[in-house]
Amino acid sequence: MEKFVFKTPQELGQAAAEEAVKLIKAAIADKDYANIILATGTSQFETIKNLTETPGIDWSKVTMFHLDEYIGLDITCPASFRKYLKERFVDKVKNLNAVYFINADCDDPAAECERLSQVIADHSIDAAMVGIGENGHLAFNDPPADFGTEKPYIIVQLDEKCRKQQLGEGWFETFDDVPAQAISMGIKQIMKSQNIIVSVPDRRKAQAVKDTIEGEVTNMCPASILQNHPSCKIFLDEPAASLLVS
Repeated sequence: MEKFVFKTPQELGQAAAEEAVKLIKAAIADKDYANIILATGTSQFETIKNLTETPGIDWSKVTMFHLDEYIGLDITCPASFRKYLKERFVDKVKNLNAVYFINADCDDPAAECERLSQVIADHSIDAAMVGIGENGHLAFNDPPADFGTEKPYIIVQLDEKCRKQQLGEGWFETFDDVPAQAISMGIKQIMKSQNIIVSVPDRRKAQAVKDTIEGEVTNMCPASILQNHPSCKIFLDEPAASLLVS
């Protein structure tokens, strides 16, 4: 895992987006298409903003997969990750080859997991853009995360710290409004990505960053598994990196 530290979230986002653009363009040049995974949340604001503002990408050759979504949340809800991606990414680039949203407000979440799992099985992911939770989660794989499942998409329970983070970031009015379940891409599926770009701003993520980079690989800090990925770059601002030894 390579780490890069910047003074501001804006600089972090620009650098992470530049890396993503490089990988997307290289994939298109090599095979005439690119497949990407996008995360959401406040950590991705600057990265996605810079990505959509970068000229020269043929988005008609890019397919996007959605990382995670709350079960039971309608796309019109302010906290919906589909709403987030539609407004901040899909509507900005307009002519994507394909978009695979997680329709987690469906009647049968298990069937939705199966649908998405069958689709992504036919796609090699060139670049996954992800974040790290305050509890060290990767996607919505809260500790203790399932490192063993081969299922690309799974139903997960959200722990209290994760739900409090969503409340603290302003996505919900009360703790009880935060859903207790989500559909998430599994750890092994994320790790199958050819390249992983991690964007992590903010002092409140500092302990999770330290555990991810300098701690042991453990499902109690799910993001620590990224230490084992052959091509993972983590982009931090100074507050997020403040507890690192070096």
